[in-house]
Amino acid sequence: MPEELGKIEKLKAEGFKKGRKLYLVPLVFSPPEADEKFQGIFNRYWDEALSHLKALQEKLTPAKKIYHELVAEAGENCPKTIERLNSGSFRIVKDSLGRGAEIIAVEDAELLGEFMDWGRCLATGLRSKAVFTLAYESYIKTQEKRNEFIVRQIDKTLGSKEAGILIMREGHHLQFPGDIQVFYVSPPALDEIRRWERGHEEETARQNEHEKEE
Repeated sequence: MPEELGKIEKLKAEGFKKGRKLYLVPLVFSPPEADEKFQGIFNRYWDEALSHLKALQEKLTPAKKIYHELVAEAGENCPKTIERLNSGSFRIVKDSLGRGAEIIAVEDAELLGEFMDWGRCLATGLRSKAVFTLAYESYIKTQEKRNEFIVRQIDKTLGSKEAGILIMREGHHLQFPGDIQVFYVSPPALDEIRRWERGHEEETARQNEHEKEE
């Protein structure tokens, strides 16, 4: 069960200092259709996430490893790749690199490509039930393999007394080894983002129904 920042503050931090730790930061994107209000929430979310992450590291263990979803190669160009991918999470990566952490590639390139391709297939609105079933089952199977690879990569590279930062979207269903303590970074702005996303989904659904009726 991941520990939230608020709970850590109420407990003696010394009890969490031993063993491996993973600070889990939900990866949030700013969609192309996002309005100015969402962009403000988006920026505030990443500012709060960075602040919470710094507080966790001060109380517990400074992070030495950075794991970022969708990153399959780590090298000198990796920070620029992450900056193009998500300006928000790049703030955390940049700060962590400045504190001596290193980026570790957490994805397998082939599995990631296959997962994204199946996702694109499902997003096209397949007409055939048989084709949809094949695409969906393949998508789920690939996601499971991808999750297994991510967990193995973290387990293999995170030292016995080290802490790492994992930046990954919610709903991932990762199962971490029992000796890794997971601390969930959940800034107040995250709830606002969830509400915006729900409202956007409901509005999109209403528009789709209206188009069908016409």
